[in-house]
Amino acid sequence: MPITRSAKKKMRGDARKRAINLRQRTVAKKALKSARQNPAVEVNRLAQKALDKAVKAHAIHRNKAARLKSRLMRTRSN
Repeated sequence: MPITRSAKKKMRGDARKRAINLRQRTVAKKALKSARQNPAVEVNRLAQKALDKAVKAHAIHRNKAARLKSRLMRTRSN
């Protein structure tokens, strides 16, 4: 457990940021799952949008998002 005041504040901030990041990642994962099950153009667009938002929020790495989007488009074209 943190002892100093600043460490306690940092712990509270970290908990808030963790909740935000988890929410972003969950939204992106659900969008990806629905896009894989239903490879429609609109569903793919929404999945890519969710991935881009997660990258912008620093919830996932930009290269991971690029890889997932690439795989999504590859499965769609086949």
